[in-house]
Amino acid sequence: MHADATAAVSVPSDDFFLARQPILGRDQHLVAFELLFRAAGEDDDAKLTDGAAATAAVISHASQLGMEQVVGEQLAFVNVDEVVLMSDFVRFLPPHKVILEILETVEPTPELLARVAELKELGFKFAVDDVVEHSSELDKLVQLVDIIKVDVKGVVPNELAQLVESLRGTGKTLLAEKVETIDEFKLCMELGFEYFQGYYFARPVILSGRKITPSEITILRLLELVNSNADSQAIETAVKRDALISLNLLRLVNSRAVPGPRIESLSQALVQLGRRQLGRWLQILLYTAAGARVELKSPLLQLATTRGKLLELMTLRVRPGDTASADRAFTVGIMSLAEALFSVPMADILAHVDIAHDVREALLEREGDFGTMLRIAELLEAAEGGRKLASALKKIGLTVAEVREIELAAFDWVRELTNDAPPPLQ
Repeated sequence: MHADATAAVSVPSDDFFLARQPILGRDQHLVAFELLFRAAGEDDDAKLTDGAAATAAVISHASQLGMEQVVGEQLAFVNVDEVVLMSDFVRFLPPHKVILEILETVEPTPELLARVAELKELGFKFAVDDVVEHSSELDKLVQLVDIIKVDVKGVVPNELAQLVESLRGTGKTLLAEKVETIDEFKLCMELGFEYFQGYYFARPVILSGRKITPSEITILRLLELVNSNADSQAIETAVKRDALISLNLLRLVNSRAVPGPRIESLSQALVQLGRRQLGRWLQILLYTAAGARVELKSPLLQLATTRGKLLELMTLRVRPGDTASADRAFTVGIMSLAEALFSVPMADILAHVDIAHDVREALLEREGDFGTMLRIAELLEAAEGGRKLASALKKIGLTVAEVREIELAAFDWVRELTNDAPPPLQ
């Protein structure tokens, strides 16, 4: 089968969006993203385009989809079914950047196994998806795959340990998928999984009695000063009161992400960066624990900055030239994960800072245009298309094609930001 293989699975070129779901290692650093292509029309709830079918269509005509742009240094897991595996289109994927993820619906026929072996010879690596039992069908594939993905939601909790023990005998790397809570993550760590997929790291765990630390309050107050057009000297004085914030801020602004000569002082940083950029760096600094190094590659910060850039670009698309609104939208995106960061309720966090009404209602109630945009970002992360996404896009006047373009630009911006991260503090 070959060049015409996508005829049965093509989707209109403007009818899909890209979902990118993080995969972390045991050290909680990003190692890969699973890329999912989803249809987004109003009638697609029942027939949400599966990742494999859409992959074939996307590969055939989406030249704008550069793997480096979308996943940066990380690998990309891409769903494949029989149609994609047997087609010539799969050869357009870069073997060094992708893991081909064989869906659970694929029947391991002799022809398919031969094709997988052929692609392995070309340098492709494979994972098998949605494993919930150690079956004879899995055993036919196991010698050809590198990673086994276990659907932890699809396994009875008290049977998971036994399944993992059985799968460990294959010698393959085990990945736990659909890990949505910290407790699930801890269990999977104890069981010996190497990789973890799910948004457990972004789920808030509210700790009773937990207070926002003085360093965190300082940054929130600094943001308030920046946003309220306070005197530059007042801002500089406030920054200098916290030596660690001063040092981290200078190291951040001297990364290659900020063009121009080296900045030696906070007053110079204020002049050269301007308040707008200074505000951005302060928001990023919120995600750095007091005394810790600036960790721009942390998955929580990457998710927050991606949301921030998505909302900023969406705002500029619907309100061209309105940079003030775009800045507030960026704040909504990056602050939307503050509960997970601080382990305190959002209302308590916002009590420490005077922010615009539209930012507050978006963060607390998902109301207003910014609230709708934040909901769109959350739907994209969850790979939810259909009526919910179509309705939200219609509400703010964006098309699926525009959102896809915005997504790629946001991914690219975050990739450049993290690649230009300064060295750790000594």
